[in-house]
Amino acid sequence: MTASNESLFSQSNVPPIGIIAMESVKEIGEKIDRYLVEWAGRTGFETDTFLIESECPRFSSGDGKGLIKSTVRGKDLFIIVDVGNYNIKYNSFGQENAMSPDDHFQDLKRIIQAASGKAHKITVIMPNLYGGRQHRRNYRESLDCACALQELEAMGVSNIVTFDAHDPRVQNAVPLMGFDNVMPTYQVLKTMFRDIKDIDCSKDKFMIVSPDEGALNRNMYYASVLGVDMGMFYKRRDYSTIVNGRNPIVAHEYLGNSVEGKDVFVADDIISSGESMLDLAYNLKAKKAKRIFTYATYAIFTNGLEKFDKAYKDGYIDGVFGTNLTYRTPELLSREWFHEVDVSKYIAYFIEAINHDVSISRIIDPHEKIQNLLVKYGMK
Repeated sequence: MTASNESLFSQSNVPPIGIIAMESVKEIGEKIDRYLVEWAGRTGFETDTFLIESECPRFSSGDGKGLIKSTVRGKDLFIIVDVGNYNIKYNSFGQENAMSPDDHFQDLKRIIQAASGKAHKITVIMPNLYGGRQHRRNYRESLDCACALQELEAMGVSNIVTFDAHDPRVQNAVPLMGFDNVMPTYQVLKTMFRDIKDIDCSKDKFMIVSPDEGALNRNMYYASVLGVDMGMFYKRRDYSTIVNGRNPIVAHEYLGNSVEGKDVFVADDIISSGESMLDLAYNLKAKKAKRIFTYATYAIFTNGLEKFDKAYKDGYIDGVFGTNLTYRTPELLSREWFHEVDVSKYIAYFIEAINHDVSISRIIDPHEKIQNLLVKYGMK
């Protein structure tokens, strides 16, 4: 933190911070807390933790309840939850069940209820937005994310902070509630430059490729700040059939300049099964791309890691970047080709900014920081 940031955070006319890290985010919650405790100590405010202990115990029938174990009265309450963490288990009728996004969202509401309206303000930090992949209506379908946001607003939530929403236009469902869709672009580039020692982001050696039209905006930003060319794929689908709830992809068609001899970076919000990302890698290699690095904010690998292991071994993919905003298996973290992007410090900045009711741009400027990063690594 800079001196100006420290003076900002030392203001005394703000409510005290309270952080509830749900069971699904204990690891990143502790990292965020360590940053906040350190920054508070620099301004003369000594505390061991901002974390507030809570739990959502279950009865043997599967019913649950939310429990907050210390006061939240008058506090700026930040509740952090990862609705995609399937590694959390609970018992029901003697059977062990993995928690679904529905279970996590229900526990979030239980904790909000347990606060009983006593908090000064409630901000929900939900990196992986609940129901975010069901963001628009085709035929007779539910609108899960929009409905969930309205429900949180009705419960008294003031702000939602999410990361790389599948479609940020879902915030239109709650136009009067604060909604921040955060892109960890700087953190991704910082990790890539640190881990890939020989990366060269000059225009004749590096290129950005969007995996589809839906990811254009995030990839255009990378291309713009790096000053390189960008290409894109569009997905040709078979709209006459539905497989696993989706129209199957017939082919990936490429539009853009040649990738021959260039390192290629592909950014998306989520790697689910990973088949689309692998298809892109095979396609780019066929077009004589040099190395291929992929990034997804949520690298969940629902179909396992074996295909990516093979693609890495065969030279089709040279690295996969993913954040610590959702659960990563120990197997994934052990892979040589996986590079973790730590976003905990970024979230800590957001908590401080929201707590002090200041614009986040006063504290962190991704464009300026990226330019400084390029200078540091001799790319500008």
